[in-house]
Amino acid sequence: MDSLKPRPANSSPLTPLGFLDRAATVYGDCPSVLYNSITYTWSQTHRRCLQVASSIKTFGIGRGHVVSVVAPNVPAMYELHFAVPMSGAVLNTINTRLDARTVSVLLRHSESKLVFVDCLSRALILEALSLFPPNTQWPLLVLIADEEVAPSSTVDFISTYEDLVERGDPEFKWVRPESEWDPIVLNYTSGTTSSPKGVVHCHRGIFIVTIDSLVEWSVPKQPVYLWTLPMFHGNGWTFTWGMAAVGGTNVCLRKFDARIIYDAIPKYGITHMCAAPVVLNMLSNYPNHQPLGNPVKILTAGAPPPYSVLLRTESLGFVVSHGYGMTETAGVVVSCAWKPQWDRFPASERARVKARQGVRTVVMTEVDVVDPKSGVRVKRDGSSLGEIVLRGACIMLGYLKDPEGTSKCMSKEGWLYTGDVAVMHPDGYIEIKDRSKDVIISGGENLSSVEVESVLYTHPAVNEAAVVARPDDFWGETPCAFVSLKPESPDKPTAKEMMEYCRARMPHYMVPKTVVFKEELHKTSTGKIQKFKLRDIAKAMGSSPASRM
Repeated sequence: MDSLKPRPANSSPLTPLGFLDRAATVYGDCPSVLYNSITYTWSQTHRRCLQVASSIKTFGIGRGHVVSVVAPNVPAMYELHFAVPMSGAVLNTINTRLDARTVSVLLRHSESKLVFVDCLSRALILEALSLFPPNTQWPLLVLIADEEVAPSSTVDFISTYEDLVERGDPEFKWVRPESEWDPIVLNYTSGTTSSPKGVVHCHRGIFIVTIDSLVEWSVPKQPVYLWTLPMFHGNGWTFTWGMAAVGGTNVCLRKFDARIIYDAIPKYGITHMCAAPVVLNMLSNYPNHQPLGNPVKILTAGAPPPYSVLLRTESLGFVVSHGYGMTETAGVVVSCAWKPQWDRFPASERARVKARQGVRTVVMTEVDVVDPKSGVRVKRDGSSLGEIVLRGACIMLGYLKDPEGTSKCMSKEGWLYTGDVAVMHPDGYIEIKDRSKDVIISGGENLSSVEVESVLYTHPAVNEAAVVARPDDFWGETPCAFVSLKPESPDKPTAKEMMEYCRARMPHYMVPKTVVFKEELHKTSTGKIQKFKLRDIAKAMGSSPASRM
């Protein structure tokens, strides 16, 4: 046995880019991308990606160079998930909702050589580049035009996207990775707790987590997938590449709201979509929806979803799967794997069970909840708090230009420390209780803001809720709830009524001592509530005058 070693025939580098070659052969005449009046087949998408990849090479872009994309869910954004790494470069998708200062920082930090810019982000990018230090080389700019949206000026741009398609070589031999550990994407975290960090993933990790996500969600061949999850959000949790693996139809949306989603479902025959809990909340609160003709499967992740939101969403005909992942894992790596006996539970209890994050997915080596100081596993009792730790093939290579940050979160014991506080239930399922920075310590008791928020979300007038710590001279900290109400709700509760509502449904020490109503809560560019901003507001309020009650 010892003489049997890896050989070229059995050790080709793993990469998700090969999914596109196969899709062109197996599903060549089947629709790949739909957008407004545009329809492409898989053979056309394959050809277009090769043409763009070859054009990128003509700009002197090579292995290890970063190519950025600032665009919503349009066909070019989908194609660039293949075309950029097919040229040998590293793909960096940038959130279109960021401000110019942040975009400027990311472009400089990544040393991006080429930026593909959607026509509606043209002013954003030019402002971001104007913030570069003097005598700093600008990256090359390519415009993604869309005449149905806005007329396009190509001033400051070397080309348009479609020009690269037209002049590219359809027979281009795409650049395969020399090693499966070669970087394929650079993704910046959303910055819910701190400044964005540049997460680098390799071909191997993306290949593995893409296959894993398809298996875990039981995605069949040729689904019809609605792009409500931004592709710039963790590469759409790898379903950009995953849809090529199964020959799915990508229904692209430049923007959406609840009405657009409900209209698209019967129009295109949507079968699958991914969405953060904020989208589930939007769908379940939409007043004019019609019952779904056929079930639509939704995978939700990105934040702990309140069970009341899950309950309302499933009552509409959506079949919700719940998972957990982070930018550092490239996709969903913990899933609430469903058990048949749970189908016999009442709807409310099913929603409570489904709100748990779950167990490791098939390819993850190990997932645990440990004491962050000692590294010792917490009790499997559903109440002992610890930090989620992960190890597996799709964990990031590390943070770009940040060896200290990489070492800090990836321990010598071989774990990725996530910063998420959770419990492990007796059945082995994990449930997130908070981010480590969001735990409220009141009178020596650790309070989970997520648990308090879950109760607030059950109030019929509540649209959004977030709970943070408010300084308190007596207790140290007390829960402070920030709440936005549904505009159409006839019931406009007072702060006292919200506290009384909570008092009837949770231990008294967990009841918010302060309730602040806002039209809308601060969110990151990916839709997550920015608790650090709310903490600043709560801190500025000082100690609660009713803190001893």
